[in-house]
Amino acid sequence: AQRLGLHPVTLSADPTQYDYLAAERLEAVRIDTDDPDALIHECSRLHEVYDIAGLTGFPNPGESVHATVGKLCRHFGLPGPNPTSIERCCDKFTQRQLLAEAGVPMPVYRLAMNATDVESAAAAIGFPVIVKPAVGNGSYGVRLCRDVDELAEHTSYLLGGQHIWRSSPRILVEEFAQGPYYCAHIMGNEVIGIEACDFGLPPHFVFNGGIFPAPLADDEHKRIAGVSLSCLRALGLGWGPTCIEFRWTKRGPVVIEVNPRLSGGPQPVQLAYGVDLVTEHIKLVIGDGWNLRRRHSHVAAWRSLLPDRDGTLDWIDGHGRAAALPGVAEVKLYVEPKTPIVRKSDYRDYLGYVLVASPSLAQTEAILQRAVNLIDWSITPFLSLSDKE
Repeated sequence: AQRLGLHPVTLSADPTQYDYLAAERLEAVRIDTDDPDALIHECSRLHEVYDIAGLTGFPNPGESVHATVGKLCRHFGLPGPNPTSIERCCDKFTQRQLLAEAGVPMPVYRLAMNATDVESAAAAIGFPVIVKPAVGNGSYGVRLCRDVDELAEHTSYLLGGQHIWRSSPRILVEEFAQGPYYCAHIMGNEVIGIEACDFGLPPHFVFNGGIFPAPLADDEHKRIAGVSLSCLRALGLGWGPTCIEFRWTKRGPVVIEVNPRLSGGPQPVQLAYGVDLVTEHIKLVIGDGWNLRRRHSHVAAWRSLLPDRDGTLDWIDGHGRAAALPGVAEVKLYVEPKTPIVRKSDYRDYLGYVLVASPSLAQTEAILQRAVNLIDWSITPFLSLSDKE
């Protein structure tokens, strides 16, 4: 935003969670972002001081913030997404129904309101099944259940008070679509490219790494792109960014989820194609024309740094040497020594990541592996009660 000559103002319930706001002395306003009237009042107040060029939201808090943004944009006559379409996507059951009506290939699914419903749905679909909240993001509460015991355990977790629900509990039980995972990065009605990703060990779905563009045959790319555009039509999307998750199964591409926002990590697209999706999105938000033309054609890849145990992080080392390797674009750490590590089985588990790019897939994979091999850490398990005694 600043590079485009704009003055960003961040509205947040807790601005302190964004370290860069204080570090770069950026303007922030503490406000309840779930209160539309308060947001309208604050934006009106800001409009007395500034000419408001546009409004947008961050990728990570979830899709609901983008529905709020869409409503604000309509109120102030600014370019923005259709809030109704965004809200349909926020509810994964509603999303599934609309996609099914349009004939989009998906896993078999059922909606459950209680433990009995969950058990019945799993029996009807057949194990293994995916069990997840109907509303949520970031893999919160998502688990592969391979048998009755795992199903009962996860159902108890979701309904027993450990999982935080922002509305009445509604659970999706789905067929486990097995096959390679892909994510289509879309701007407007244009598929920019498709990323291949993989996950850590089941039963949870924590991203382990990715390659962009995915090593797909032309026919495979066309099939994923075609289904992606069908999703946009079915859900009334097509303004701004969308990322659509797939599994390539025996049936071909099957839609896992449609997210009406930028992906959490748009950097691989910029490294591979020279297209900065964040900047181009902001151009759209302020009513300017965007430029999605590829500047070059490289291969980018990334790897998450994931802990294998809970405990106290004693030390983490080698990231400086890894960052100095030719082809390494970024090594990012989220933690410092002496940090307690308690795995949540979602994106909050990341210690950091390594991001690389080069002209070829083989070279990129070699650079990434070399960089990751340079990074090491030590975690001392927490003392148990018996240890303390």
